[in-house]
Amino acid sequence: MTTMAAAAFVPAKLSGIATSFTGLRPVRLAAAAPSTSSSGARLAYRPLKVVAVDYPRPDIDSSTNFLEAAALSAYMRDASRPAKPLKVVIAGAGLAGLSTAKYVADAGHIPILLEARDVLGGKVAAWKDKDGDWYETGLHIFFGAYPNMQNLFGELGINDRLQWKEHSMIFAMPDKPGEFSRFDFPEIPAPLNGVWAILKNNEMLTFPEKIRFALGLLPAIVGGQAYVEAQDSLTVREWMLKQGVPERVNDEVFIAMSKALNFIDPDDLSMQCVLIALNRFLQETHGSKMAFLDGAPPERLCQPIVDHFTSLGGEVRLNARLKQIVLNEDNTVKHYLLTDGTTVEGDVYVSSMPVDIVKLIIPEQWKPMPYFKKLDKLVGVPVINVHIWFDRKLKNTYDHLLFSRSPLLSVYADMSTTCKEYYDPDKSMLELVFAPADKWISKGDQEIVDATMEELAKLFPDEIAADQSKAKILKYHVVKTPRSVYKTVPNCEPCRPLQRSPIKRFYMSGDFTKQKYLASMEGAVLSGKFCAQAIVQDYNSGVLTAGTEKEEAVLVSQ
Repeated sequence: MTTMAAAAFVPAKLSGIATSFTGLRPVRLAAAAPSTSSSGARLAYRPLKVVAVDYPRPDIDSSTNFLEAAALSAYMRDASRPAKPLKVVIAGAGLAGLSTAKYVADAGHIPILLEARDVLGGKVAAWKDKDGDWYETGLHIFFGAYPNMQNLFGELGINDRLQWKEHSMIFAMPDKPGEFSRFDFPEIPAPLNGVWAILKNNEMLTFPEKIRFALGLLPAIVGGQAYVEAQDSLTVREWMLKQGVPERVNDEVFIAMSKALNFIDPDDLSMQCVLIALNRFLQETHGSKMAFLDGAPPERLCQPIVDHFTSLGGEVRLNARLKQIVLNEDNTVKHYLLTDGTTVEGDVYVSSMPVDIVKLIIPEQWKPMPYFKKLDKLVGVPVINVHIWFDRKLKNTYDHLLFSRSPLLSVYADMSTTCKEYYDPDKSMLELVFAPADKWISKGDQEIVDATMEELAKLFPDEIAADQSKAKILKYHVVKTPRSVYKTVPNCEPCRPLQRSPIKRFYMSGDFTKQKYLASMEGAVLSGKFCAQAIVQDYNSGVLTAGTEKEEAVLVSQ
């Protein structure tokens, strides 16, 4: 998700902020920065007035990765128009399924997208409560190093829906409650901006620790992608020991990074995952720059994708849960059977469902095949997303993503400040990722909120108390995902399947399928493009043809 190790934690006593959004009147709020005595003891906060505004979209369109992503989009868009378009039935309307549908439609074919729930988005789904407030599946950040996602926004004409923040990474200081440390990236080319950011921060790592960390990373810099892929067999901690990286690097950097990337601890995470993130962020000048979506993903991102492919003849059906993949005698797909007893027929079938659901619904005849059998190694990781509305505007927060570095929380943001649709000048709404969550996923919402408040009391010691004697909770929502992105443990990489399956006319997309961005929104979008590309290639080569007896994908009542 982010690259803390490559970012620069610029030491700073950070102040709270107010936000000025496009279309809203600028608001100036009292903020506060912690003051310390010469002995280091914390004194009372002194008021500051700070105004934060969104930053311009970074110049990413000329980067190599962005141009490669644009070329892949163009492959579908510029493909020869099919004499008889394929009817492509896709199960799952998360980002992978939406991406597959979008790019299949761009190539002139007809996607029929099926979604089990009544909301688009999958892992980026969100819902409105009775007060009209949104609560989401996760806290979603859009990086400059997400070239396919950035292309998608441009292709849909919605670049203005991304609220770019200053090029920084901000971390809580557990040993200094209420204080933060920063990595600020200057406007100079990569990797110099990342090196500068690291060197300027003296709060999280000492200079000798930085040198030993840099020496440990040197083989990855020299060895490139081949070295990165070879580290899949090691956990982050095992790699550290092998490279002689100081233990404090784990405590100060890798714990936060691992939880942000895959919601697990460095004792479990494959080092390949970390090195891929570092590679992207260190090599691209704006790679680690972050943006928030200006509203709820189903409305502000997913619906524009649906509008695009339905305008080209595609279709989306909500509340259409797949029950069974029904096979022909030759073990190819005959049709999709839904839980309401209807069938959906087409020329091509795609699964864009999460890997744990895929494993449950794979036909028994397919399970012994190596392509499907290796999926057993891929298991979704539990994640909890917590939303808390307070009775006041918290001062010790920022217009940015914050890394809590707490035992229970990964990252968080004051969405009433960072997001236009959630903006509130008088009250804060904190959205927090509770991870690792394997020991908490079965606990009650109140117990989870109580534990969250105990952690927040350390982050906001002057404003929040666990017993609510300070800031009061107005309401909360807890969203549990028992199986989210696949757990990127060592030796998972060989188990990730290609989008083209060994079953004729059956394909898969999803962040767990083979692509270089692992379990992320960017990975989901790229997997959908690869899936669409495979379908177009097979159609152009004559492997796929539109059925003569099936003039269109149909729903047949049983």
